Amino acid sequence: MKRDFRAAASGLALIALAACQPAVPDSGAGVGFDSYSQYQRQREAQLSGQASALPPAAAVSSETLPGSGTGAVASTATSSEAESLAADTRAALNAANSNSGVAPLEASPANPAPVAVNTVGISQENDFNAVDEQRSIAADKALIEQNKANYTQVQPEALPTRTDTGPNIVAYALQTRHPVGQQIHRRTNLPGAEGRYQRVCASFPSPDLAQTEFLKAGGPDRDRRGMDPDGDGYACSWDPRPFRKAAGG
Repeated sequence: MKRDFRAAASGLALIALAACQPAVPDSGAGVGFDSYSQYQRQREAQLSGQASALPPAAAVSSETLPGSGTGAVASTATSSEAESLAADTRAALNAANSNSGVAPLEASPANPAPVAVNTVGISQENDFNAVDEQRSIAADKALIEQNKANYTQVQPEALPTRTDTGPNIVAYALQTRHPVGQQIHRRTNLPGAEGRYQRVCASFPSPDLAQTEFLKAGGPDRDRRGMDPDGDGYACSWDPRPFRKAAGG
């Protein structure tokens, strides 16, 4: 008895819950937003080739982007800009051609080919045909043999004997070791020695000639003309270091 009562109560509860559920939509609506039967007819027509595979016109949105305008307006604007650019280009070309005195040439496949700038071609020295016409391989060989015959090898000779017995500044530079400015020899500088030094040294074309004359006149021990006032043995700013460096000293 209790089991029958429980079963009846459960059935009443299920009925009450079913009454609270919203109504189920028509199950006849199939794929998409149309009925399944309509979708099936459309699909069969596409498979049989009777209709285009493109979606129907209603499936494509007809909305336009803000500010984009219609296709006709955009096409018109683009065409106007292209025509304006073409007109500006033609005007610039006409102005350039009028200044150069050349008639303008419109772009066309029928236009003649442009004239080559380099109409001379390669030089004859780089043209094998031109070189071959001027001389042959045999002539080049004969020229080489002639040059070999005219070649003369100069044999080394002994150095000439020095005939000048005067002072040698190179030998003097290698004999000395003290630096420039270091007093080695005694000097007596009288008043006006600086001016005398400047005048005497200015009379020589180079310090080498001044040093040669200084050694010839009794230097470095004696300095009769005042060419070595500091007593280092080097007259008129003569420097022995280049000679020592050349000799490896």
